[in-house]
Amino acid sequence: MSLGAGPLRGAATLAGLLLVSLGAVGLVIGVSVGIGDLPIPLSTTGLAVTNRLGWTTAELNRIHETVIWDYRLSRALVAAFCGAGLAMSGAIMQALLRNPLAEPYVLGISAGASTGAVAVVILGIGAGAVSLSAGAFLGAFASFFFVALLSSGTRGGADRTILAGVAASQLFNAATSYVVTTSGNAQQARDVMFWLLGSFGGVRWPEFALVSAVMGLGLALCLFFARVLDAFAFGDEAAAALGVDVGRARLGFFAITAVMTATVVSMVGSIGFVGLVVPHAARFVVGPVHGRLLPACAVAGAIFMVLADIASRVLIPQQVLPIGVVTALVGVPVFAAILFRLQRAP
Repeated sequence: MSLGAGPLRGAATLAGLLLVSLGAVGLVIGVSVGIGDLPIPLSTTGLAVTNRLGWTTAELNRIHETVIWDYRLSRALVAAFCGAGLAMSGAIMQALLRNPLAEPYVLGISAGASTGAVAVVILGIGAGAVSLSAGAFLGAFASFFFVALLSSGTRGGADRTILAGVAASQLFNAATSYVVTTSGNAQQARDVMFWLLGSFGGVRWPEFALVSAVMGLGLALCLFFARVLDAFAFGDEAAAALGVDVGRARLGFFAITAVMTATVVSMVGSIGFVGLVVPHAARFVVGPVHGRLLPACAVAGAIFMVLADIASRVLIPQQVLPIGVVTALVGVPVFAAILFRLQRAP
């Protein structure tokens, strides 16, 4: 009996942490739904959800229900899944490249997405058949394939991949600047720049369905191969000695990261610092083992992004800040604190 007590206690602890984490995510989402020009109590949001699920039949204000279901709840849920995806992508990139400064946009995905977006908005490519999000998604993958080509596909090492990502970012950023400068008017340039800094204003339930499916599948795949990510922490040679096909594994994880990041960028624009800061914070709490680190990053990233979305709506009255501005304002001090703590560590 005593031999089984340890594993049972560990499973119970993990289950408890999971419930607490999901409760924290639900709480910040409920708070986010209640904030706006029409304040909505947290209890009303909870009853609206349970009513829709068929658990309760409470009488609610029709206006409140409309605001919750048509605008705010989908926005908060999309923000949570986007934050989770960016945080997980950051943890994956830092493991694969063995670089604590690696983040989801190191493959030039953000730059490629911006080029795709301006190609649709300013150049009119697609003649109305291609949306801004679709153009951004295609641009993001164009950048990914460009990096894969420069880094020799499965044979490219970590350093070569980083250099290829820098080259791709410079190339696509230059293309974006050229198009905006030579072909766009002032309003088009303003719209593109605001979108590139990130905004959850236009997301609804279709976007939630897509982002939840992509992030859920990405998390499941990465957890299934979590030990492969652990092997990369010891270097390519050590991973190969453990039986990992280093080139193919790296390319596969890069592809998963590219899909998750491109999905986020195509929906809400480029949002920095989430994939850089959150994985470091999660490691302080759960350690470097990816079987625990990836779920922790997903939860922490979701909470961080929802709180950033709240801040973007309340910092300046009657005005919504781009979400990328808020994450940078919060992320820089937090990242500085992390670096300072690492310097003081023995």
